[in-house]
Amino acid sequence: MRIADVLRGKGSAVATITETTTVTGLLAELATHNIGAMVVVGPDGMVGMVSERDVVRQLQVRGADLLRMPVSEIMTGVVVTCTPNDPVDDLAALMTNNRVRHVPVLENGRLAGIVSIGDVVKTRMEQLQAEQEQLQAYITGG
Repeated sequence: MRIADVLRGKGSAVATITETTTVTGLLAELATHNIGAMVVVGPDGMVGMVSERDVVRQLQVRGADLLRMPVSEIMTGVVVTCTPNDPVDDLAALMTNNRVRHVPVLENGRLAGIVSIGDVVKTRMEQLQAEQEQLQAYITGG
């Protein structure tokens, strides 16, 4: 199964935020969309990722002043990405090796979606269920 298959099932919408948005604004958007991370965009496209984890870790270091800072202060600038043609199993390994939970999908350099570790797990569970049903049908002669 490929990343394009995952995006077909979940959709290709990506919640984005600008690098000048405050951390308070980020938190409001995360809550509104019920998500854990957002792609940070600038005039020329994606410039980073920012997650709930980034906020929590920096809150410990910077205190409440963090809430008034722009997300550019806490975002991850070097982002692990994938393409729609990549296999889901390869993405799972990439997420594990890089310790990331959200990976933007780029197609021809443009943002085409985002895949979370939850999406990967859901996809794998669906694959296992289908395989189990096929095996049961084979065993029972159905």
